[in-house]
Amino acid sequence: MKRIMLVVAYDGTAYHGWQRQPNGETIEGVLNRCLSELLREEIEVIGASRTDSGVHALCNVAVFDTDTNIPPAKLAYALNARLPADIKVQRSEEVDAAFHPRHCDSRKTYEYRIYNAAFPMPTERLYAHFSYVSYDVERMREAAAYFVGTHDFKSFCSVDTHVENTVRMIEHMEIDKMGSLIVIRVTGRGFLYNMVRIMAGTLMEVGRGNLEPQDIERILEAKDRSAAGPTAPACGLTLTAYEFIV
Repeated sequence: MKRIMLVVAYDGTAYHGWQRQPNGETIEGVLNRCLSELLREEIEVIGASRTDSGVHALCNVAVFDTDTNIPPAKLAYALNARLPADIKVQRSEEVDAAFHPRHCDSRKTYEYRIYNAAFPMPTERLYAHFSYVSYDVERMREAAAYFVGTHDFKSFCSVDTHVENTVRMIEHMEIDKMGSLIVIRVTGRGFLYNMVRIMAGTLMEVGRGNLEPQDIERILEAKDRSAAGPTAPACGLTLTAYEFIV
C-alpha cells in the first residue's frame, strides 16, 4: 500500500465545491470515481482545501492510498485521460504513509478578481466578479493592511462555521489593478469558511466609499459577522498557491 499525492487544478463553475455531497457533482466525487475506475479498487481522496461551490483552483492537494503498480509520476497521465476537461492533475507523486494534507502546516494564496468596467466581458464571466461601480483602489489597499497579522476573524467567516478557534494569521495581502481587473491577493496559514470572499466583499465596500479603511479594525474587534460586508460571489475566487511548511 502506498500513499499518492495529487496536485489538482480545476474550473469550479460546474461543481458544488470540493467536498462530496449528495445533491450535486463535486471535484472530490469526480476524482474518486475516475480513480476507482482506473485502479479497479475503491478510492477515496483526502483534500487539503475544501473549496466552495463555483470556486476555482490551480493547485489544490489531495492524497489517496492504493495498491497499484502504476509508477506514481505516471498516475497523473493515466488519470487525466479519464478526467473531464475542467479538472486536471498537474502532478502526482508518492509521499510518506503518514502524510495528511489537513494536518500539516501550510501556506495558501488566494486571488479574488473583480472585472471593473461599464459592461461585462464575456471571457471574464466565469473567473471574475463583474462590477460597474467605481472603486478607489488606494482606499482598498489601506484597508487591506489591517488584515495582515494574527487576528480573530470571527467577523469574516460564515455564521455556519463550526470551529472552536477563529484566530488566523494573514502573512501578506496586496491589491493590484491591471486595466479593468482588480486583483485582491491574500496569503495566510489557514482560512475560515467564506473568509476570503467576505474580506473581498468588505474591501469592495471600502472601495466604493461605504466603509472607511480604518473600519476594518473595528469590524475585527466586533467578532460579529453582521459587522462586515457582504460575501463576494464565488466565481471571482481562485486558490493559486499551496505550500507545505516543513
